[in-house]
Amino acid sequence: MAGPDFSEQLKSLDATLVSVEKVLDLPALRQQAAELEEQSAAPDLWNDPEAAQKVTSKLAHLQGNLRKIDDIRRRVDDLSVLWELAEAEDDAGTREEAEAELERLGKDVEALEVTTLLNGEYDPREALVTVRAEAGGVDAADFAEMLMRMYLRWAERHGYKTEVYDTSYAEEAGIKSATFKVDAPYAYGTLSVEQGTHRLVRISPFDNQGRRQTSFAGVEVLPVVESDDHVDIPEDEIRVDVFRSSGPGGQGVNTTDSAVRITHLPTNIVVSCQNERSQIQNRASAMAVLASKLLERRRQEEKAQMDALKGDSSGSWGNQMRSYVLHPYQMVKDLRTEHEVGNPQAVLDGEIDDFIEAGIRWRKSGANA
Repeated sequence: MAGPDFSEQLKSLDATLVSVEKVLDLPALRQQAAELEEQSAAPDLWNDPEAAQKVTSKLAHLQGNLRKIDDIRRRVDDLSVLWELAEAEDDAGTREEAEAELERLGKDVEALEVTTLLNGEYDPREALVTVRAEAGGVDAADFAEMLMRMYLRWAERHGYKTEVYDTSYAEEAGIKSATFKVDAPYAYGTLSVEQGTHRLVRISPFDNQGRRQTSFAGVEVLPVVESDDHVDIPEDEIRVDVFRSSGPGGQGVNTTDSAVRITHLPTNIVVSCQNERSQIQNRASAMAVLASKLLERRRQEEKAQMDALKGDSSGSWGNQMRSYVLHPYQMVKDLRTEHEVGNPQAVLDGEIDDFIEAGIRWRKSGANA
């Protein structure tokens, strides 16, 4: 790489970072962090554990983001000095080191730039993710479990806390459905681009003739409801059933009827939770999931009204959004963004950041079209 070319690329990278810093409004973020630090130091903070958890979680996320931005800024400034040194001493080794760092920085600044696109009303919320087996029988149930693991591994890689609310196991293998919470700021905005139908093509491990099988699983992503969302659920509009928690193959995993199923009578929406030992805790978790589903229903109805007023007849972007091909070749391809990789195992092990970033950019470009 020639010197002037490197310098131009570094200059362009610095300009992008300056733009990102302006959009993120670093002084405002630092002020917000200072206010959260003050709240977290209050002696009565843990009188309300739920509120305290939100404060400390937001503070940790904000501090982490500020450290990341400051670190990238320092690296960009240091790289300029490193390149000048390489040029002054005509040192090939230092040049090579600088070029490798420039490539790494380019990816880090690009990832940071994506966070500026998460500016939707509910994007800062935590996420409720539901994975369901669709067409494909036992292969679909197995695929649904693979997707659930993929998202839990993704969250684990990022240090995000997760909580599984409900898992309905299939009889032979895999799951019929599962609902879990990703407890991190902007989890909803980030994961919402994963919503839709996922497709798996492989040689079925459940087919004794070794035939190729195509199966489908659906992913639903909802924002966690907050107190100011005003989602009222009158007691006379729900039916609550209790039952015994079950594990893979229908085996009982609890000796008491602590699992809770709630049916919302006006909409026939059914949610259940069997993760906690206590029936009271399971009911509270199930009500939280129901509230999120009702909030999303309200949002979709409002959107449909607005689309009707605007004459928007476009279909849902979420359907048939990604293919995972394990045979006859290895590839994962997003059908919306055209982003693809040739290592399905890494993707299914939680390496989905590139797909998420491409999805966020794709959604933003569609919104601006």
